[in-house]
Amino acid sequence: MLGGSALRDMVDRLLASASLDVARILDRALAGHELTVEEGARLFDTHGPDLLLLMAVADELRRRAVGDVVTYVVNRNINFTNVCIKRCGFCAFSRGHREEQGYFLPLEEVVRRAKEAWELGATEVCIQAGLPPKMDPDLYPTICRAIKAELPEVHIHGFSPEEVVYGALRARCSIEEYLLRLKDAGVGSLPGTSAEILDDEVRRLISPGRITTAQWVEVITTAHRLGIPTTATIMYGHVETNRHRAAHLALIRDIQKETGGFTEFVPLSLVHSEAPMYRKRLIPGLRPGATGEEVVKMHAVARIMLYPHVRNIQVSWVKEGPKLAQWCLNAGANDLGGTLINESISTAAGATYGQLVPPRELRRWIRDAGRIPAERTTLYQLRSPLTDEDPPHPLDEAAEHPERFGSYFELIRDERFAFRKHYRIVLQQVGSTPAA
Repeated sequence: MLGGSALRDMVDRLLASASLDVARILDRALAGHELTVEEGARLFDTHGPDLLLLMAVADELRRRAVGDVVTYVVNRNINFTNVCIKRCGFCAFSRGHREEQGYFLPLEEVVRRAKEAWELGATEVCIQAGLPPKMDPDLYPTICRAIKAELPEVHIHGFSPEEVVYGALRARCSIEEYLLRLKDAGVGSLPGTSAEILDDEVRRLISPGRITTAQWVEVITTAHRLGIPTTATIMYGHVETNRHRAAHLALIRDIQKETGGFTEFVPLSLVHSEAPMYRKRLIPGLRPGATGEEVVKMHAVARIMLYPHVRNIQVSWVKEGPKLAQWCLNAGANDLGGTLINESISTAAGATYGQLVPPRELRRWIRDAGRIPAERTTLYQLRSPLTDEDPPHPLDEAAEHPERFGSYFELIRDERFAFRKHYRIVLQQVGSTPAA
């Protein structure tokens, strides 16, 4: 692992050998200047020595922002239904309400999964799902209240801007009013997913009928104003251009400068193999996801354009796998996300890297990259000591028998959780549950 002075010396040598325009842009970034969209787009077009310089500058800015610690959170994903009223071209997870593979987890099963995770050392449950038809507007708050009644200290990281807009629509209330309902029910932070590319022309191609850029921004900025932090994401590797990517980053930067509410930025490359828009050839010129170089560049340019406003850049092991994730730790990233336990959305799209990585394995990847591992909370408070030892974690042993958690493909075949059996019952339960 290069120290600060050695890393800066290497950056200086690479600056001398890089293309003049790239060297100028990156020298400005090192001097603390904010890059334009055009400059960011140019960085996405780097190769060879220019790419090495890009990675080195991103790594230097990462070191300045957060040092050499790489973090992760022990969490569980609970995607309580895959039934959705929308049909996004990139989503292989969703099912129609009449399809055999549609599932819906009863409230008691959602709580059981949360309790199991808590007992295995998780500090967070991530709640996201499809948009079920004719949803009771109190469904999301009811799920949160049920979890909090059993586990008052667990952090609920739940409900994307798409889900918030749908909940508010069903409740016939404003975005602010619905976010306050979620906060009162126990939501601690929102995932900033459903961002895809924050450009309405692109969104109309890959996800017609989804929320607009303005609606995504409204949910996020309103949440920040109400004291609800969020993540920020990008989903790339399909039809977007380098300029779209850079403009997306600039918008995230502008929001963060105004609100300070983003905890991290998470690049999410398209998992294409089962995506309907790829499998059915629905969009001309659609790419089969990002290449390895594109993944590295996305994390590096994100670090450079968002510095110093967004401290944490996360790399998704689910999307990229451990080997490419390690490379991104040398290109600006400083976080490996969560243990997940149950990962359904990427798995449905064709991701092959599993649904669970225990803390022991995450720490091994981090140490192998020459960095210092540390468990964190959702809001980036460190929970584990920064030592050369890897303390045992309850999830390490449980992960030796992953069958206990089930898999996504078992879930969609499990008659116990068939949507057609449980959804009406759950809505009846929700309707009879008094509001908090």
